Amino acid sequence: MEKGPVQKLDLRGQLKHLYAPSAKSVVLVDVPEMKFIRVHGGIEQGKTPATSPAFQEAMGALYGAAYTLKFMLKLQPVEPIDYPVMALEGLWTTPGGGFDFATSEEWQWTMMIMQPDFITDEMFVEAVAKVRKKRENPQLDKLTLGTFHEGLSIQILHVGPYADEPRTLEKMAVFVAENGYSFRGDHHEIYLGDPLKTRPENLKTVLRHPVVAEEG
Repeated sequence: MEKGPVQKLDLRGQLKHLYAPSAKSVVLVDVPEMKFIRVHGGIEQGKTPATSPAFQEAMGALYGAAYTLKFMLKLQPVEPIDYPVMALEGLWTTPGGGFDFATSEEWQWTMMIMQPDFITDEMFVEAVAKVRKKRENPQLDKLTLGTFHEGLSIQILHVGPYADEPRTLEKMAVFVAENGYSFRGDHHEIYLGDPLKTRPENLKTVLRHPVVAEEG
């Protein structure tokens, strides 16, 4: 059977307003329900994301499943589809709620990569099985496929080292205070740069946080 033409899906172009914001000012966005591969965990005592074995294993499992799904769909004989693997995203909180760089050893995380709506549970299970055949990773058992609806949120692009995020987070706090909103949910980061290949001052990270309008 001759393989049909590959349909190109421009996820980045369709979602540019959510994944390519300006660094100049905080903006309000309404984030729709989207599908993600996700994995949950926490930073071990005395570790950071860069030195945490569980975190690094989770990244391997997450990217492995995401890229396997992409190539499964691109190589399927009927109606093949090609789409970009989207940026790594992270939801960060602490056992007591909230996010603070001063409590880094208590951070709990949900790392995730957005998926096209047509990815099914069966496709996801098949992709994870394919990754497991290549290399065993305990974090593969923790991967899930599901939807996440963030809703009304504020966001801005942070340019620079992750350690300098507080200066951008302060802009978000000011926006919330001046416009009658309050924070809810988890601190959300979308990583547009690879820290292993990009100089710290050039890293680009979307900082997002869901909000709710205050009454009165």
